[in-house]
Amino acid sequence: MHSSAVFLIEFGAIILGLGLLGRLAGRFSFSPIPLYLLAGLAFGKGGLLPLGTSEEFVAIGAEIGVVLLLLMLGLEYTASDLVSNLKTQYPAGLVDAVLNALPGAAMALLLGWGPVAAVVLAGVTWISSSGVIAKVLGDLGRLGNRETPVILSILVLEDLSMAVYLPIITALLAGAGLASGSVTLAIALGAAALVLVVAVRYGRLISRFVSSDDPEKLLLVVLGLTLLVAGLAQQLQVSAAVGAFLVGIALSGEVAEGAHNLLSPLRDLFAAVFFVFFGLHTDPASIPPVLLPALALALVTAVTKIATGYWAAGRAGISTKGRWRAGGTLVARGEFSIVIAGLAVTAGIEPSLGPLATAYVLILVVLGPLTARFTEPLGTRLTAAVRRRRPAVTPPEAEGAREPAGQGPRA
Repeated sequence: MHSSAVFLIEFGAIILGLGLLGRLAGRFSFSPIPLYLLAGLAFGKGGLLPLGTSEEFVAIGAEIGVVLLLLMLGLEYTASDLVSNLKTQYPAGLVDAVLNALPGAAMALLLGWGPVAAVVLAGVTWISSSGVIAKVLGDLGRLGNRETPVILSILVLEDLSMAVYLPIITALLAGAGLASGSVTLAIALGAAALVLVVAVRYGRLISRFVSSDDPEKLLLVVLGLTLLVAGLAQQLQVSAAVGAFLVGIALSGEVAEGAHNLLSPLRDLFAAVFFVFFGLHTDPASIPPVLLPALALALVTAVTKIATGYWAAGRAGISTKGRWRAGGTLVARGEFSIVIAGLAVTAGIEPSLGPLATAYVLILVVLGPLTARFTEPLGTRLTAAVRRRRPAVTPPEAEGAREPAGQGPRA
């Protein structure tokens, strides 16, 4: 059979299967992300029926999916919102780094993998999945919630931190000297700062340039600009997701609203492809040997992420329910964790690091949508139960008030 025909059959089957899985998840009011991942596992390396011809196109579609997810999330906020949130939430970013990076580093050292592997695994456990979380927020209808800016601020701080972390880890893995590593780091930081300054200061000019009454022209210009900026950001070792997000916040008013309506179907399509691609590149046979340490690490860092979100939302004056929602939403790990682990695997640092990171991310990318949905009701019940168990403390004034009339306190 001709290769183009095989490609159309494979890719058509993928899209059709995703649509059916999405409908199944919709019937039970559940996020389809875990089903997409399981589908990828079934038809990926070591699965039931590995795909071949359409794999390269699926890989490109997955990258576009992450870019569109962050672009759409950025369209929800203005540049002033971003700056304000970053100024108020930077302590949460520090708490996030400490609570969630240390467990990964400790696990690597306990397994005897050495300090470089510890730095790598710290990054794997630290960074939440912007792509998964953006999708979950949209599926659950929480983009307008009060706690969402807090979640967004933490994600942006994590993504921007990659501009510092990735050059450092690349230099460590390559054994580069201080001079070359410093140059790489300076380029990355300069690129991230430049993109941020352009988005904040020249957002109106960008919106005016992009604006068009013709939906076709608006779609082409916004999509082209987003992919261009994302590609340039990634080329300069800055996250493509950060570049796409900053394009989103740079657009405002009618342009942002129009772009949101036009790009929503494309986002849903390519986001689904991204999650399938993640599963396609995971060999199910490599998971069992590292499942126990991965599960332990996943449980610990799920709790630390919930604690991070709860504390950060509390600083912002969010109600208790919103705090639980913020914490539960941050649990998912995904694209950045795999990228970081992939660098270490390519460098040959530790053979078991790749499978462990894959198992860890698979657990949390499935658990993440569940914690986002159910942490609030479970946390609310837990808080109520703790309050009921606390013994009632009677104030001294009230005890005195119970004394019968005409009787003084006992000697």
